Amino acid sequence: MDDGYLEQFLSLFDQFDVLGAFWVNIQLTFWAALLSLVLGTVLAVMRISPVPSLRWAGSTYVTLLRNTPLTIIIVFCVLGLWGQLGVQLSPDFQTNFFRLAVVGLSVYHAAFVCEALRSGVNTVPVGQAEAARALGLGFWPAARLVILPQAFRGAIAPLGNVLIALTKNSTVAAAGSVAEASGLMLTMIEFRPDVILLIFFTFASGFVLIVVPLGLATTALSRRLAVAR
Repeated sequence: MDDGYLEQFLSLFDQFDVLGAFWVNIQLTFWAALLSLVLGTVLAVMRISPVPSLRWAGSTYVTLLRNTPLTIIIVFCVLGLWGQLGVQLSPDFQTNFFRLAVVGLSVYHAAFVCEALRSGVNTVPVGQAEAARALGLGFWPAARLVILPQAFRGAIAPLGNVLIALTKNSTVAAAGSVAEASGLMLTMIEFRPDVILLIFFTFASGFVLIVVPLGLATTALSRRLAVAR
């Protein structure tokens, strides 16, 4: 890269808040990851529950949400929840859109968290659940004390994949008018078409720098916490 290209590259950061846009994506990922983990855990418990209606409800949720495009969910949160139903999560305009985007990302990825945890439940030996029942534990105490702790250890790798997908999917929040990286990229292309390749390189590199460490961390954690069989 010659000095001219380097100056053009650095000028992008002077003219646009690139780091701030990526910070929005990181915040979207963080809050959506927490909420989807909680909701996904509840769904996973429902799907392994002995109560048929709970299993049906959990299965229906997962089937519907996994097969619905994320863009439609985000747009529904903004135009449906806020525009039509008047759901307002913050008096501030931009903060409200941010939180609605977090809700959309969470309810969508919770379905994938549920399936990741179900795969972890399948790694728990049947004898563990039978031993819990023999000790007089009901379904919920057995799930909370015996099954889920081992399921989480067995599901670290697929949960890591869900987190990586969530990180990249956070760009869909642009459909909900959230000022994040992909939205800024389109703005930069509009105003600086002379350096379009540098713009693509900047944002591609930014997501690589975020996603690769996540993959390495979850792989290392999965190996560290793997249950010996």
